[in-house]
Amino acid sequence: MVKFLRENPYARLVLTALRIWIGVEWVRASLEKVGSAVWTGSQAGVGVSEFLRGAIAQSTGAHPMVQGWYADFIRDVALPHAKIFSLVVSFGELLVGVALVIGCFTTFAALMGVCMNMAYLLAGTSSTNPNMLIWEMLLLIAGYNAAYLGLDYFIIPWVRRRFHRSQTILNNNSGQNPKLFA
Repeated sequence: MVKFLRENPYARLVLTALRIWIGVEWVRASLEKVGSAVWTGSQAGVGVSEFLRGAIAQSTGAHPMVQGWYADFIRDVALPHAKIFSLVVSFGELLVGVALVIGCFTTFAALMGVCMNMAYLLAGTSSTNPNMLIWEMLLLIAGYNAAYLGLDYFIIPWVRRRFHRSQTILNNNSGQNPKLFA
């Protein structure tokens, strides 16, 4: 299955459609926040604070939806910095969405999508998060094949050449100046 996802040209087409669809979903979710006063405007932090307080409320009872350690994180870290979290969530969703739609640094964008979906799930929301998490995991497993029909077709080979050239320079210089990395 992994070989099929990573190498099959037909899987590439399906993965491209899936990648673009997930990207559009992230962009749509971000646009609800990016133009909102309570997320990114004059009252930035209010929207995320309401969401986070709702998550804390779900951390009590016989069968809590939010685990205690995550409620502590929300209470001690996220709520005091609600404005920063508000901006990170809003623009993070937008960046992940755009990157997936255009196929630019696709694997990293899918990984960041997984992180956000997990954060939302840990905060007690369901919605489309479990589905998107599964689809993003497929994009991660597929790797470059999911990004082949996108900007990564041009970017990844360029990055690899630059990295390889840097490694060659470092290897050649390491014998000449051993104190360079000491």
